[in-house]
Amino acid sequence: MTDDFRPSPRYKPVSLFVTCIVDMIYPQTGVSVVKILEHLGIEVRFPLSQTCCGQPAFNSGFWGDARDVGRQFLTAFADAEVIVAPSGSCASMVRHYYPELFKDEPEWLERATWAANITWEFTEYLVDGLGITDIGAKLPPARVAFHDACHGLRLMHLHDQARTLVDSVEGVTLTELKGCDQCCGFGGLFSVKMPEISNAMLKDKVENIRAAEADVVLTGDASCLTQINGGLSRSAADKRVQHVADWLAHGLES
Repeated sequence: MTDDFRPSPRYKPVSLFVTCIVDMIYPQTGVSVVKILEHLGIEVRFPLSQTCCGQPAFNSGFWGDARDVGRQFLTAFADAEVIVAPSGSCASMVRHYYPELFKDEPEWLERATWAANITWEFTEYLVDGLGITDIGAKLPPARVAFHDACHGLRLMHLHDQARTLVDSVEGVTLTELKGCDQCCGFGGLFSVKMPEISNAMLKDKVENIRAAEADVVLTGDASCLTQINGGLSRSAADKRVQHVADWLAHGLES
């Protein structure tokens, strides 16, 4: 099934795939996603047996291990009607690579294809899936720029969705970050295997953020947050990148 013929996620409960990094490092981002969805009247479910999507093993070439993790994911979300993740990277693993990962296992391939068809990245789900462009957030006037995470931009075509949600907030002015579509250098195991190249890419990203005429810089992937904010901290910059869900959720606080 192609993206053009994916089942509509409207009027269905959401099963939240919170992702490893959000679970372990940024639990507040998971809370922010739930807060926004429930504010919009959407039922949120959280399968307690969820673990990882298997992307680290998959990207390392350990497809057998990735399949083991993938089977756990597919089992945990067996009853899901819609799967939403606050990560273009993890959503793209399920959406684009699960059918490839299980191509030689017919039983699991069917389940993988089904999961791929009902999996959405958070902002994609709101804007493209539900047609929501304004969640009712109220925040102080600000100039907002974005770092576009690689997997989300190139595999999930995530660009306008988050900007649309943010632009709907009164007083917000969108501004473009120089090199917004350039990789921050994390790339999962890439940053470990090729640290010199990774650090050079991070240096460019940090310099662009420091020079940006933006009060707020947002992104949609927690892995990028970890990489970029580490670089900003080490360079003694006063700016930090936020997850778009956290920024929007803050605007719902009374």
